[in-house]
Amino acid sequence: MRMLQSAFIPMLLAAVGLYALYKGVDVFPTFLRGAKSGLETAVGLLPTMVGMLTVVYMLRASGAIDLAAAALAPLLNLLGIPKECTALTLLKPISGGGGLALGSEIMQRCGPDSYAGRVAAVMLGSSETSFYTISVYSGHLGLNRLRYAVFAALCADLTAFAVSAAMVRLYFPYM
Repeated sequence: MRMLQSAFIPMLLAAVGLYALYKGVDVFPTFLRGAKSGLETAVGLLPTMVGMLTVVYMLRASGAIDLAAAALAPLLNLLGIPKECTALTLLKPISGGGGLALGSEIMQRCGPDSYAGRVAAVMLGSSETSFYTISVYSGHLGLNRLRYAVFAALCADLTAFAVSAAMVRLYFPYM
């Protein structure tokens, strides 16, 4: 089984090459055109990515995330989200890396088997970096009107966070 797993990617590449040969496609120039297109896309996304990373760094360094989390803690507590995870609910839609770092801090401070640690882990796996994803796609496609997309994404994130807390309570009731 392990040998089959190791050989899967080379076999897949060989199958694609043979199929292209069968269809009469010149593989290397086609590959180069695709690589050029991918590189142009990456260069086009770079300003958006730099901007988002700058915003995330500034929000974390200024303490704005912590202040907003303290203000929202009572409201999020009504949804079952522990106060330790409120900053995570604000940062995760903006930055996956920042959310992961904050989740790691929660697990170090509270413990990975604590209620807050488990809720943080489930939140990290069940939510999306909505602002980042929307900014990358809209920046690449040149979209300007994002009002409904942002609202829908934030509603989905809030739902994911609330359901994360509910599932941890359901599956780990004696915490």
